[in-house]
Amino acid sequence: MGQTKIGNYRWTICAMLFFATTINYLDRQVLSLTWKDFIVPEFHWTNNDYGNITALFSIFYAVSMLFAGRFVDRLDTKKGFLWAIGVWSLGACLHAFCGIATSGILTGKWLVGFEEAKEAIATVNNTGMVISVSVTLFIFARLVLAFGEAGNFPAAIKATAEYFPKKDRALSTSIFNAGATVGALAAPVTIPFIAAAWGWEMSFIIIGALGFVWMGFWVFVYKKPEVHPKVSAAELAYIQQDIVYDKKIVDNVEGIPEKKVTFKEAFGYRQTWAFAFGKFMTDGVWWFFLFWTPAYLSSVYGMDTTESALPLFVLYMITLLSIIGGWLPSYFVDKRGMNPYAGRMRAMLIFAFFPLLALLAQPLGQITYWIPVIIIGIAGAAHQAWSANIFSTVGDMFPKKAIATITGIGGMAGGVGAFIINKSSGVLFDYAGQTNMVFMGFKGEEAGYFIIFSICAVAYLIGWTVMNILVPKYKPITDL
Repeated sequence: MGQTKIGNYRWTICAMLFFATTINYLDRQVLSLTWKDFIVPEFHWTNNDYGNITALFSIFYAVSMLFAGRFVDRLDTKKGFLWAIGVWSLGACLHAFCGIATSGILTGKWLVGFEEAKEAIATVNNTGMVISVSVTLFIFARLVLAFGEAGNFPAAIKATAEYFPKKDRALSTSIFNAGATVGALAAPVTIPFIAAAWGWEMSFIIIGALGFVWMGFWVFVYKKPEVHPKVSAAELAYIQQDIVYDKKIVDNVEGIPEKKVTFKEAFGYRQTWAFAFGKFMTDGVWWFFLFWTPAYLSSVYGMDTTESALPLFVLYMITLLSIIGGWLPSYFVDKRGMNPYAGRMRAMLIFAFFPLLALLAQPLGQITYWIPVIIIGIAGAAHQAWSANIFSTVGDMFPKKAIATITGIGGMAGGVGAFIINKSSGVLFDYAGQTNMVFMGFKGEEAGYFIIFSICAVAYLIGWTVMNILVPKYKPITDL
């Protein structure tokens, strides 16, 4: 007799999470790929203005993550995800109308089109007011975007815990998390060309509308595995193989009401602090590469957004190597007999060494811009591999009812780290450019980028070391 086929509907859910994450990162990238060439001529922003917008997005995202996890745990996965992507898609589209709103505030002309708004703003002699008003409006749009986007990872990690056993979660997480790379990959070969053809406003509207399309599919695709007609009994048994029936752990068993996890309870565990510190140290690195690499290619190598499309495409193609992040811990578990947490930590230590290459990005970048592009791509791949595993440690340690809440806490910590690096970068790059600062043989903005690259290079080893000190061995939470 052959083995019973267990079915593969769980991978359909994983595909939906992948597409949601792809859209999530496309929406984040629109501003970074349009501000230098399309928005600056209209609103006269500096690096510091852009840095303020990206930094405040990070802090909005951080605060929202803290509550998004609780929100998803309360509404549950299906409704929580619908609310999240609906809000962030609205926020993405709102960016397009910041020019019209700026025109209305400064000139009284509200009922105008995008081009008419540009013409009206050009008549305003007070450049400072144009900057102030436009930056404030974009900050508001980023607030709405951040509030919605904060729900993506808590909901996706919760859905992964519902549809995959622990041994498969790093792989499934690395697959859906690859959507971040694919979104970043698709962005430079689509967004600048949309902006060039139809205006920067349409790039926000077209990309933002993708989220509403995704919502239409999610309504019909997602149900809990135990009640989903497309999940066979064999697949359900495979999904729920980790359920333990004893006096301490009863996870996802119907008929037993779940007690909600409070923040006070969550912060009482070393496991929470280990996850949060790892996110704090490393999320900002990814966001720096995501938000500032187009500006880096522009400032250091004089590329406009269409010229940088190919280097950015290659960079994010390299980042797709992050899929190894899901396979490596499985190798340690299956071939070396490690428990899932030990396997993940071993894999994360390996990934933590690759960002050290960023120390060479600026020195070797004098030969050709392709060297920093390849190095940033490798560092980005290492980050995404690291990210897939650090997310999976939450499912290793905590019961399903707490996963979104703990993920939200870690996301908040990561957002704070991203705020610090984005705000500091904007201030540093303007200062370095204006004063022609010299550091380690580099001058001007190049010196500033060298400093930030150096910080990014060592962040993962610091994060891993502290995580290992806080939780050196696998210790699941059994008293929640």
